[in-house]
Amino acid sequence: MGDKVLIGYSFWGFLGPGVVDTPDGGRSHRRPLVDGLRQAGHHIVFLQPNRDLCDAGLDLNSSYQWDAGMPDLDILFLEWRWPIPGRNTTPCGRPGHTCDLHRQAELVAHYTHRLGAPTILWDKDRQLDPTDPLRHTRNVTICEPALHPNPGATTLLFPIADTILDAADPGELAARHRSTPLVYVGNQYDRDDAFDTFFAPAAAHLPHLIAGKWTDTRRWPSLNFVGRVPFPQVAQIHANALATVLLLPERYAQAGQLTQRIFEAVLAGCAPLLPTTVRGVAELVPASLHVRHATDVRHRVGWLAEIAGTSDHADLIADCLRRLDPFRLSTQLGVLDRLLHHPHPVSS
Repeated sequence: MGDKVLIGYSFWGFLGPGVVDTPDGGRSHRRPLVDGLRQAGHHIVFLQPNRDLCDAGLDLNSSYQWDAGMPDLDILFLEWRWPIPGRNTTPCGRPGHTCDLHRQAELVAHYTHRLGAPTILWDKDRQLDPTDPLRHTRNVTICEPALHPNPGATTLLFPIADTILDAADPGELAARHRSTPLVYVGNQYDRDDAFDTFFAPAAAHLPHLIAGKWTDTRRWPSLNFVGRVPFPQVAQIHANALATVLLLPERYAQAGQLTQRIFEAVLAGCAPLLPTTVRGVAELVPASLHVRHATDVRHRVGWLAEIAGTSDHADLIADCLRRLDPFRLSTQLGVLDRLLHHPHPVSS
């Protein structure tokens, strides 16, 4: 990377494993990104509360810096937060209140608007309103973890450390015993239609497991929901499974935006079945793992059971690993290098 910059990084989540009862997909990729930026010589200060310490009891203060004030910065980097009624929209101090949205508003008002500081807004959940004035603010660059982001936005994918991807051994992954044919790890949010179309009818006929926050499961009384699991257990679930289905909200599917589940699964040797409704499906997984409906899911799982442990299985995993190349940390750091040194949006 070029000249070093001081980055104020705002995120609501954890660098470590965190706690069980919280949504934070960033645990799989946030720390590699931060460490990659630091290794490039940039200085990072975190601007939201230290939840690793306050919520999870993990003291990382000897390695990272948090600041509850308004320190001098070169660039503001935001993992975008949005209103969640009853949680961050309530008055400060109320039971259940989280102050992520209030703090983000303070940061944007001070750095982006008052000081005119270059601001990188990473809309990881596709929650920034299409009409939000920030999309047309000269010192703001919008990034999205999508292959086909909104007009004017830049693709910044969830990163995988190059060393981890390079170390994955398809033969070793194929040789592992896998006792669960089908799993899904993730929360219910906006996924009921995809779950009904691709997962539930297949799971009704297969040993399976569904981990994550599913608050209303009355439509699927016979399925095996196990609730939220500790973050390290996600890798264990995938390592024990033949396949998962990458279930996406429609707003993700239209943009070719996959969550971190694709590389969490592939790095564990769990085949990622991807609906053909996802834009860019041909780039993301091999054709043999494309699915149009739950019947396809059942057939693919049956085929995977037949080839499990063979060279065909290893070749399939190797193909999946190659298709993770766009997610490499080195590639995402290259994107950020350009943005850090050309802080105005490339297009508007």
